[in-house]
Amino acid sequence: MSRTPYETFPGDLADLGDLGDLGDAAEVTSDGAAWLASAGTYPRSTLAFWEERPDAPVVLPCGTVFDVVNAPAIFGRRMLDRLWDEGPGSGPVAVLRGRMLLFAAPGTAARLPSLLDWEEWGGRGGAVPPLLCHGTGDAVTVPAPAPHGAPSPAPAGARWLVAPDTRHPWLPGPEILLWAAVRATRSTVRISIFPPADQDAKVYDVSRRR
Repeated sequence: MSRTPYETFPGDLADLGDLGDLGDAAEVTSDGAAWLASAGTYPRSTLAFWEERPDAPVVLPCGTVFDVVNAPAIFGRRMLDRLWDEGPGSGPVAVLRGRMLLFAAPGTAARLPSLLDWEEWGGRGGAVPPLLCHGTGDAVTVPAPAPHGAPSPAPAGARWLVAPDTRHPWLPGPEILLWAAVRATRSTVRISIFPPADQDAKVYDVSRRR
């Protein structure tokens, strides 16, 4: 399986209509599939299943290979824009059942909620919606490696926006996702921690984060 190193998104949040406008589906590479499968108890079985059914999602445990921060789709898009426009980029990102799944470093699920609580207690946070943090003891449905439009359509619009493409993807930690969540509530404040991308391009260049 192969894909281009760029994932294209529409321009402004004002352009969002339904969830289908969040971006084109991306295809997981063979290395990316191996990384995902390594989270499960039987990686070879998962890969064999995907060889037969590349259009099928699977359920994988969190906490060892990755954690997942599960955000409402539009707020998740705002976080993603902050990560790519002003920050270091993101790890793999998927959309499933009206939610955005941001894959994060193990341990993020245990730390991020307390960081968000501290921001709100200190009066510096905005109206951050509830973020579901999946870590040790949790499992998530992972979209199929093949993009939406494969022979069997993915359920509930499940698809990758930034697909895994390496066996060792970079994953943001809790501090970076806290920063993105707070900035997402302050769209008029733009404090950069990374040189801004070409604003006309509106692409998420995964090669930047390596």
